[in-house]
Order: sequence, then C-alpha cells, then structure tokens
Amino acid sequence: MRTVTGLFDDYTDASSAVSALESAGIPSSDISIVSNNADSRHDEHSNAGEGAGTGAGIGAVVGGAGGLLTGLGLMAIPGVGPVVAAGWLAATAAGAAAGAVAGGATGGIIGAMTSSGVSDEDANVYAEGVRRGGSLVTARVQDALVPEAEAILKQSNWVDPVERRAAYTQEGWTRFDDALDPYSPEQVAKERSRYRL
Repeated sequence: MRTVTGLFDDYTDASSAVSALESAGIPSSDISIVSNNADSRHDEHSNAGEGAGTGAGIGAVVGGAGGLLTGLGLMAIPGVGPVVAAGWLAATAAGAAAGAVAGGATGGIIGAMTSSGVSDEDANVYAEGVRRGGSLVTARVQDALVPEAEAILKQSNWVDPVERRAAYTQEGWTRFDDALDPYSPEQVAKERSRYRL
C-alpha cells in the first residue's frame, strides 16, 4: 500500500477526485478528505451518519451522492480551524489532536500524513494549503493502482506541491505552524481568489 495525496483550491475539484477514486475501485475506507470550512459553506444538516471526527466532531454535513462524501463531519484542527472531513486521515488527525490536548501525542494533521508515508516537506505544504482554504484528498492504494490514482488527482485540478511551496516561501513561509490562528473567512476568500484561473 502507498499513499497518494492531492491538494485542491476548490472543494468541488476535491469532491470530484474522491468520486473518481471510488469509481476506480479504491474503497471509501482508504480515502480521506479534509476541507477548510472557515466560511461555513457546509451546513450542519445531514441525513448521513456521523462524520469522521467522531469524538472530536461537532456535527455532520451533507456530502456527495454516495460513498465517502456522505459521511463528512465537522471538526476543528489546530492551526487550520473548522474543516469538513471524512476518512482515515481525519480520524487519525483527530485522535492525535485529542491526545495532544490530553498531554500525550503530538503531530495532528502533519503527523497523520507523515506516518502514512507523505514526506514532511509535502505534509507541511498540504496542511498550510488547507489552512488557507484548500481541500486535501488522500488515498491508500495498492502499489499497482498508484499511477492511476495519481492521474485521477492531477486531472481534477490538483495543486502542484512544489509550485505552491515556492509561492508560500516567497511570502516568508517556512512550514505549517499549528500554533498560529486559523485564517478568517475573509483571508480564506482572498487566498482562494489568488489561485483561481
């Protein structure tokens, strides 16, 4: 098993990537999505079951037509703020955050990604991307499916982590810091419009 990850500036693109991964035969249980919700664009009403952040979550939201997206839950991630999330990565990050609050584990979203095989450098870019309003899709896939899964993410308007890291670095950014305040809805809107085509 390997982990493939894509950052998206737009939730719709991330949602499409999740659906395409599910259609390619990757089980929903091996896919995760974490999307910034600072602007409260996802409401708290749902017919779906509880979301991924059970225990750390603050409600469930309406997801997609089926699969993973029907189980989106609202939760908060230190340094990122409110997100909608589902899947193993969200549950791992929530557990790490809960452990850190209790005086135990550290790492949160960065630790969850790096322990699943994402490089520290990319994990920091992905976490910062979600902090700034983006959506993250991560899938654990069989080695034989890695090229197809990566192609699906790239076809869905994914963000090139090398290019985004360079853009962040030009602003003086060095790495994700979960002690920083989350972006406000206004900051998220400005950041999202910055990268719109």
